[in-house]
Amino acid sequence: MTSTTRDTDVRARLDSYFGITARGSSLAQEIRGGFTTFFTMAYIVVLNPLILGFIQDKDGNYLGGGAEPNLGMIAAATALVAGVLTILMGAYARFPIAIAAGLGINAFVAYGLVGSGMFSWPEAMGLIVLEGALVLILVLTKLRIKFLHAVPMPLKKAIAAGIGLFLAYIAFWDSRMVTDDASSATPGAFGEGGSINTVPTLLFLCGILLGGILLVRKVKGALLLSILGITVLAFIVEAIWGFGSASAENPGGWALVVPTFVGQDWSFIPDLGLIGQVSLFGGFDTGVAIVTVLMTVFSLLVVDFFDTLGTMTAVGEEAHLNDEDGIPENSQNILIVDSVAAMAGGAASVSSNTSYIESASGVGDGARTGLASIVTGLAFIVATFLSPLANIVPFEAATPVLVLVGLMMLASATDIDWRDFRIAVPAFLTIIVMPFGYSIAAGIGVGFIAYVVINAGTGRSKDVKPLMWVGAVAFAVYFALPAIRSLLGIG
Repeated sequence: MTSTTRDTDVRARLDSYFGITARGSSLAQEIRGGFTTFFTMAYIVVLNPLILGFIQDKDGNYLGGGAEPNLGMIAAATALVAGVLTILMGAYARFPIAIAAGLGINAFVAYGLVGSGMFSWPEAMGLIVLEGALVLILVLTKLRIKFLHAVPMPLKKAIAAGIGLFLAYIAFWDSRMVTDDASSATPGAFGEGGSINTVPTLLFLCGILLGGILLVRKVKGALLLSILGITVLAFIVEAIWGFGSASAENPGGWALVVPTFVGQDWSFIPDLGLIGQVSLFGGFDTGVAIVTVLMTVFSLLVVDFFDTLGTMTAVGEEAHLNDEDGIPENSQNILIVDSVAAMAGGAASVSSNTSYIESASGVGDGARTGLASIVTGLAFIVATFLSPLANIVPFEAATPVLVLVGLMMLASATDIDWRDFRIAVPAFLTIIVMPFGYSIAAGIGVGFIAYVVINAGTGRSKDVKPLMWVGAVAFAVYFALPAIRSLLGIG
């Protein structure tokens, strides 16, 4: 067999397994889309250590058990788990969704569980594993997929649109196009003092315009080319002016990642000692009230349970992979991998891993199958051994893609009947709460509650499926947890 024949055979096998042609894609599109997703979410390799790495637990230890922060250890484990689970998502679920440590949950673990003095790092990560196991049980019993079927189509469309706005808001915030101006009476401000006066933020705006031009001209790989083009420009700018990292003393610097090869540690031997530092049931033997522990697990479960439902629905909508009921292909497999990811993140002590909505950037650049996820996962594996590859693309170059993808996802809102207030009110609340509340789960929860209450209050309660009632009650309890804890006098 010649090399040409072998190459043709491999392509045919990949096409058959992933359904590349059937989904209107190509091998080049999948590779390009996979890299676009990686560059859009590679920031987590840098950001997760910054969130987890500087908090001491009740024993005075930093994550990893040392007396000093070890960000490199956390970064290596973060990249490795993201890589392995994203590859599993691509190979098993065959869907273009990438997985990594969940933002929001990691902050809750760091500041709410460990920083509060309730749990040590291994104990807190043990709760993450248990929460993931509970979600996996709900998936295997088909309850999670039944929830997806119970959500009315207009709310599914609203979830996709809301996530689009959420992505755009993340981009504006990370690039400092929108800032928290403490000197102003308004809750937020445009740029710095109402103007764009930093070069990094200007490059962010250039990225949006460049990506827009490429999309209008129907250039293949428009989003990836935008990221790469602005990254090259950022390297040139940094080499000439040396803005460095942003701080109170240096407000004109780069938001997080400085585009430079100078000072990078090109280490090929990652420290994976963090993996396995977990106490599975230690959280129940800490002196913390059992009710508090159970409520903590419940809080993690609600966020994890519904976040992924929203993410997979939105990505499927953008990729045109949802059926007539708005259900993505291979949904059960997607949910199984996502549940395993939560457990794996806890077992590796990098917090719960979950499906990333930034995957929509790869879909926007052509990804339609799990092969793109395998490409993204392999890139994370490389980042495990060569962290600078994930540490040279600045936010200002990657996040313009999120704005353009947010625009694409917002289009689903046109399918909602905005004249029917019975659905328009919960749909609008779903869309608007996600970016303003900085939480996909919160938007879904408010939408669920509004839908159930409005239908019940207008004599249409029979139109609400039983699981929607269950979801609304679960979210009502979730939102009321601080008040419940206060009433019960527990921490």
